[in-house]
Amino acid sequence: MSMLPFDDRDGVIWFNGELLPWREAKLHVLSHGLHYASCVFEGERSYGGAIFKMRAHHERLHNSANILGFEIPYSVEEIDAAALAVMKANGIVDGYFRPFAWRGSEMMGVSAQATRINLAIAAWDWPSYFSPEARLEGIRLVTSPWRRPAPDTAPVHAKAAGLYMICTLSKHAAEAQGCADALMLDYRGQIAEATGANIFLLQDGVLHTPTPDCFLDGLTRQAVIGLARDRGIEVIERAILPEELARTQEIFITGTAAEVTPVGEIDGQAFTVGEVTQELMTAYGDLVRNHQKASASAA
Repeated sequence: MSMLPFDDRDGVIWFNGELLPWREAKLHVLSHGLHYASCVFEGERSYGGAIFKMRAHHERLHNSANILGFEIPYSVEEIDAAALAVMKANGIVDGYFRPFAWRGSEMMGVSAQATRINLAIAAWDWPSYFSPEARLEGIRLVTSPWRRPAPDTAPVHAKAAGLYMICTLSKHAAEAQGCADALMLDYRGQIAEATGANIFLLQDGVLHTPTPDCFLDGLTRQAVIGLARDRGIEVIERAILPEELARTQEIFITGTAAEVTPVGEIDGQAFTVGEVTQELMTAYGDLVRNHQKASASAA
């Protein structure tokens, strides 16, 4: 399937305070963010012309930068306004937004105190992350040999570019085996998440999800926990071992891109796309649509 390259598109990208033609939004090959992964980012979605949890995403972007030791030279409010300007200029209604900040090319080496902190925001139309068929039947996962690092070995609570290297490796290996994604364990061998989404397991009517002590506590994860509890579904955050898959009835993953996506198989073990998963898929869809309506009313 052919794909339009991301460096050769029409439209504009917000880049350090101005809207630039898409093809002109470039950085130097000796940017520190490229060589040493001093880059943080967010993934956001708009529904009906409103960005879901926009403020929370941009607050987290600031926090991620602080964890990596640099300060973004634009306030959360300025990033909010920039994202809305990108949406309007590109005519985005249902789309994906990628704000990101990185150290520039003023210094080349591990030390980077004098580098400029850059910020850009791009957005494009975005269909479902997984195919409609996969979301109905449940996607297939395979356990990755790569593990999420311990909190004292990496900035695990930042949405930092460098932490996604093992995610790319894991997803490529999974896709080579005909799977849609990979299940990642943490440094202790406990279930952590998928490559870009959090995970939930239904066991005898109770939802269980790993404690996010070495990976991101996703904004979609938080929203789904709230939706479940509002509906009287008990949610327990705890350490979960891979052996527990054998006594799990339903599994789904959550994320900005994945939304709520059911899992039909992990390492050859099948799971049902059951009532709880379907209920929360519907509830999340209603939540983002109602958010769009509320934003439109406020405007």
